[in-house]
Amino acid sequence: MSGDTGGGPDDGARNGAELLVDALMEHGVDTVFGFPGDTSIALYDVLSRRRDRVRHVLARDERHTGFMADAYTRTTRRIGVCEASSGAGAVYLAGGMAEAFASSIPLLAITTDNSRRSHGTAAISEIDQPRLFAACTKWRRSAERTADIPALVDEAIAAATRGRPGPVVLILPEDVLEGTGEPAPRGTAPGPAAPAGVRTAAVPGLRLPAPPGPVSRAAAWLAAAERPVVVAGGGAHLSDAGGELVRLAEHAAVPVATSIHGKGVIDEAHPFALGVVGGNGARDYANARVAESDLVLFVGTRANATDTLGFTAPARDRARVLHIETDEERAGRNYPGGVALVGDARTVLGQLRREVPAAPGPLRSARAAGLAEVRREWARAERPAPALPAGVLHPRDIVRALAGAFGRDTWVVGDAGTPTPYLSCYWQAPGDGWRVVIPRGHGPMGFAVPASVGIAVAHPGERVLCLTTENSVAMAVGEWETAKRLSLPVTYVVLDNTSMAWIKMIQHLYAGGRYFAVDPGPIDPVLLARGMGLDGARARTREEFAGLAAGAAGRDGPSVIHAAVPEHMDAPPPVPVWQAALDGESAVRPIH
Repeated sequence: MSGDTGGGPDDGARNGAELLVDALMEHGVDTVFGFPGDTSIALYDVLSRRRDRVRHVLARDERHTGFMADAYTRTTRRIGVCEASSGAGAVYLAGGMAEAFASSIPLLAITTDNSRRSHGTAAISEIDQPRLFAACTKWRRSAERTADIPALVDEAIAAATRGRPGPVVLILPEDVLEGTGEPAPRGTAPGPAAPAGVRTAAVPGLRLPAPPGPVSRAAAWLAAAERPVVVAGGGAHLSDAGGELVRLAEHAAVPVATSIHGKGVIDEAHPFALGVVGGNGARDYANARVAESDLVLFVGTRANATDTLGFTAPARDRARVLHIETDEERAGRNYPGGVALVGDARTVLGQLRREVPAAPGPLRSARAAGLAEVRREWARAERPAPALPAGVLHPRDIVRALAGAFGRDTWVVGDAGTPTPYLSCYWQAPGDGWRVVIPRGHGPMGFAVPASVGIAVAHPGERVLCLTTENSVAMAVGEWETAKRLSLPVTYVVLDNTSMAWIKMIQHLYAGGRYFAVDPGPIDPVLLARGMGLDGARARTREEFAGLAAGAAGRDGPSVIHAAVPEHMDAPPPVPVWQAALDGESAVRPIH
């Protein structure tokens, strides 16, 4: 550590760590997810003395602190904060921020670094942190003066929450963190000053309207459309735009579909709700409705190949497109020729609603009745679960049993792989926030277990349901100890197909069935859970699973349910050509 360790608990002057924690508290930050290291001793000393104001959540891996902060932000619309030390700690943390960057989730990462005088000397744990984080953050700064720390916190939070949201990192060399000094006036730190205003870590940081001209043009297109539809994404959640979206849907009689990230921005039982669209968990009628539309309003979504089923729902040459997006460069990028509405989603939806004429009552009733009929037809056409070997359960039955046991007001987080399409299709979200969290920026394995900790910490006492897989558990099982240590009410359901089935399927389709490196050895989640003090049980029948789920829903603290699921399902009905997703992701749907 640096020899300059001024600013102890009895000194009048504050050291850099005290300035940092005090600045975070000014912004309303009361939780930090972290893992200590030798460069962060000063910070942890202050956190120990501020524990009545700031809760530190000790993770078991720096990557997991990023996932925890990510899920905290998604479910609270307050910026999540995570922390790691120099060297390997920073490297691991970068891996936990890439999903947030791809998904436009604002979070603040704080890393400590070697003392500046050791830079360039090949000191242990030395790494160029600004370069390290360049690919997974929208803003990064290394503090050069202790006095600049509060202003840099202002700038970092403003950068994270304004414009296109995203993760940011503030890097604090050890000598800067341990030095003392009076804080410089806000806005005087090197780099662009944070905009003036109330200091808050709420998301979004600004609510800007779209220019009047594009709004009027978009309103005219929407009013003239015969088959309009909305597709809403995670940006609608971050903007808290659900209420305004429902008002527009009811006012103009426009059906609303969502991406996986947008799931739950409208109650999926609403008469105008279509559910999830795209290439991973959509119901057929939802994709068909978007593909056949003559106008699509995208709200806070990337409108990428997965969300649009290979740019076929809607087709680029068929439908008019309106795109509400905070980032001018992304608005309309995948669907050129439409109307870009650059601004805050909730604000712009209100602008549109005020300019679009109300739909006549008979039209509103006819559209709602049509959607109700296609839902009923979809349910009637559902096939029974295929015959499975003894002890193997169908994921659809598992999701439905969980819904019956836990109810729609449960917080849900799912990993990549089997949980994603089945939660997307069969879990009915209530429309009161980002209640179903599935990472679709990069789809990282091992996300859901640490993310469940972030959600449970953000919503004390509320039940969290985590659907994961055996391979994701292998990456993140240490956080079961965190859940036990904190007595978090999280139920972990491990869907175990004994292989990397998604990759195996791709090898089946494109490598002639030459399977390689997709069959690791088995793990025993029940044994692992019990070894860390969690209740764990294995379900071998639907009845056993339903009983375990009902018991877990009322149990204090964390528990684990292990269920074997099929590696391969019966092939779905033939998929129309327009459903073939691009960018290497197959159009795989849950099997009815």
